[in-house]
Amino acid sequence: MAEPALQLWCAGAGIPRFTARAAQRAEAQGWDGIGLVDSQNLAGDPYVELALAAAATERLLLATAVTNPYTRHAAAAATAIATVHAESGGRAVLGIGRGDSALAHLGLAPAPVAFFERYVERLQGYLSGHDVSFETGAEGAPIRSSDALGLAAGPSTSRLHWLDHTDLPKVPVDVAASGPKVIAVAARHAERITFAVGVDPARIAWAIDTAIAARTAAGLREDGIEFGAYVPVFVHPDRATARAMIAGGVASYARFSVMHGTVNGPAEAPMRDVLTAVRDSYDMGQHFMHGSPQSGALTDETIDAFGIAGPPAYCLERIQALTDLGISKLFVLGAGINLDRDTARASQRAFVDDVLPVLR
Repeated sequence: MAEPALQLWCAGAGIPRFTARAAQRAEAQGWDGIGLVDSQNLAGDPYVELALAAAATERLLLATAVTNPYTRHAAAAATAIATVHAESGGRAVLGIGRGDSALAHLGLAPAPVAFFERYVERLQGYLSGHDVSFETGAEGAPIRSSDALGLAAGPSTSRLHWLDHTDLPKVPVDVAASGPKVIAVAARHAERITFAVGVDPARIAWAIDTAIAARTAAGLREDGIEFGAYVPVFVHPDRATARAMIAGGVASYARFSVMHGTVNGPAEAPMRDVLTAVRDSYDMGQHFMHGSPQSGALTDETIDAFGIAGPPAYCLERIQALTDLGISKLFVLGAGINLDRDTARASQRAFVDDVLPVLR
């Protein structure tokens, strides 16, 4: 199955009895893939829903967008996505990040970078069918080693044995990254990086340069990895209206660049102040919601730096600027949650009718 030069993905949540139909619609509209969030308190299980989507579609790529290294052991995450891969005939992608809403609803912060890197290394081992060494404490959990059972014999390493019976290519790992440390981890260990740094060309160029520098330092080929971007988009003839409609989603993505108090990537002082205000006012109970407190902290300039809001021609111009930099995958995010349904659907239709076909 030949892949287009620019992959266009849509986002969703695992909603029982809805996801399969949404996937069918996305495939019919011409999207290349669909990604489902892994946030156990806010949506249904993405792996279950991706498997149902696989059965309902023929070519649509299927990804977690994204899972995290805490709520699922690396072996469990690997076997879940590899199962989707097998059921879909090789259409799955494992999207992973350090964790956000999934962990916040457990009272936890994102995983430390060193822990995340070790997890991605082990995840890649499982997905490659390799033996993976045991880790004391089951990847940080307070549990004893199996040595305590006094077994006469048992496994000395961990491996997904059932993968021996499949002939599909390995599931690619796609790391969602916003800061330089996670970008470097992704550059060393993943097949793909999807940047959550905004859509300003200077910020995207910084992220790509950071990834290439990390690969070079690790002795890896510069061209051995693919770059993508999360792109909040709202299509509307009036840019002011479009900005207002997309603010809820933009605020959530802009926060990733200042989550720990320091702004990542190039940004002038006024924008740094705005990003800090987004972080300080962030209400996780209104995550991605239209009209949230954090969206009220945004300025037009910040919305334009982290999202694309306006008529089709403007959206195409902004997207072209990203592809010119080397972005080969766009994860298109729509309006925030709780936006008027008809308004949100009008933007979606405009993208599918007036933007998506031109990008082919």
